[in-house]
Amino acid sequence: MRAPRRALTVRARILATVLSITALALLVAGGTAYLLQRDQVDDAIDESLARSVAEFRTFADADPVDPDTGRPYPDVKEFLRAAIGQEVPATNEGWLGFVGDRLELVSVVSAGGVDLDDDAVLIERLSSMAGEDKGVTTTLTTPTSQYRLSIVPVSDENGATTGALAVVWDHSAQTSAVVDTFRRYVLVSVAALVLLAVVGWRLAGRLLSPLRRLRETAEQISDTDLSGRIDVQGDDDLSDLARTVNAMLARLEEAFLSQRRLLDDAGHELRTPITVIRGHLELMDPTDPEDAAATRELALAELDRMHRLTDDLVVLAKADQPDFVQPVRTSIGRLTDDTLDRARTLGTRRWRVDARLEADVEVDAQRLTQAWLQLAANAVKFSEEGSTVALGSALHEGRLLLWVRDEGVGVAPQERERIFQRFARARTPGPAREGSGLGLAIVSAITQAHGGHVRLDSEPGAGSVFVLDLPARGAVTGPPTEELAVPGSPRTGVVGTERGAVRAARGAAPSGRRTGRS
Repeated sequence: MRAPRRALTVRARILATVLSITALALLVAGGTAYLLQRDQVDDAIDESLARSVAEFRTFADADPVDPDTGRPYPDVKEFLRAAIGQEVPATNEGWLGFVGDRLELVSVVSAGGVDLDDDAVLIERLSSMAGEDKGVTTTLTTPTSQYRLSIVPVSDENGATTGALAVVWDHSAQTSAVVDTFRRYVLVSVAALVLLAVVGWRLAGRLLSPLRRLRETAEQISDTDLSGRIDVQGDDDLSDLARTVNAMLARLEEAFLSQRRLLDDAGHELRTPITVIRGHLELMDPTDPEDAAATRELALAELDRMHRLTDDLVVLAKADQPDFVQPVRTSIGRLTDDTLDRARTLGTRRWRVDARLEADVEVDAQRLTQAWLQLAANAVKFSEEGSTVALGSALHEGRLLLWVRDEGVGVAPQERERIFQRFARARTPGPAREGSGLGLAIVSAITQAHGGHVRLDSEPGAGSVFVLDLPARGAVTGPPTEELAVPGSPRTGVVGTERGAVRAARGAAPSGRRTGRS
């Protein structure tokens, strides 16, 4: 089987295109200049022929006499000799005198060309034309050269043609300088193309080096190693492409690492309840009803924990999809009330509203409720029974702020970033709290999907305030009233501006809802 034919590289195609265009441009420019120069030479020859013929006719019409005798010239030969003697032919120009059909006089040898009287074909053609009774200007081509000439007949007193004057230009010799110049132009053009090919090959290689490095990097990347990057130098379009690919590789590497960590952590988290269930089932006495019931209860509890874990993993897996959140215009005040009603069932706490925003904002109410309730569940988990847990919503400097405030154990400074990672649990004093370590990761994913971020203000032993800081897209607010800072947590700087928030701070239930101890 024949190997597939390797196509030209981009580098070779670019160089071939540049060379082709350059060669075509040089050919057009040189050819045009050559034709223009030849036209100028032809025009100059025709102008000289016309002037020479006019001067000869003027001389003949003046009835010239022999200066030595003072009488008219005795014959045509002497007349032609006198006429030719008054002119100084230019380079590559000659004057020939014919008596009858015989060449009698030659004024000059064609400088740089051939001897006119040595070109037998030219003399033969001129001899046949000399006997004609009218002048002619024409071009003759012989094996020796090409000529441009004019023939003027000479008549005697009776009007009979007895001779002729031929003014001949060696056209080939006259245009040889133009041809030589064009030959040198061709040689210089070929040398320029060779130089352009060498320089262009190196330059194209440098310009396309990011693509080559991109290919080499792509060949080195495997499903187990995404650490390869392209060394970028410069600031052109290809360098920007290389930087974009590097950024894409970084995102892919992070995604694969995150996926790998997720699978490892999920495997570890799921392995524990499976091991617990298996161990209890192996040790259970089927004949003992109490042991069987206790084992059944424990197995169901572990299965419930596995179910919650898998649900959380599904949510995190969907977080990278573009339709993870579907924002619609939502009443934030009503969302605050609904979230508070659901949070009351999470634990026996003094549930309050710090601020209630009367505004419509484009958000995904279901996802925000999920994140808000997760923060409320964390507040219950890490606070004492009977302590205060407060929710709030407000607009501040064009941002939508939703928060949960508690009076729990707080979060140490070194833990504030780690607790938002998957399967990370805060190290707090006291007994270990149950949980999968995915709750705050889900909160962070939902907030980021809205284009926002999570802020945490906490003091160990004094409580925490988790704030969802979101863009207030399409916000439509009601008339503002007096301002209200978040009670008990001046560090957050969160401000509410709605009448319902003021009532909540004073202990009244916004929208008729009860906000005291649950």
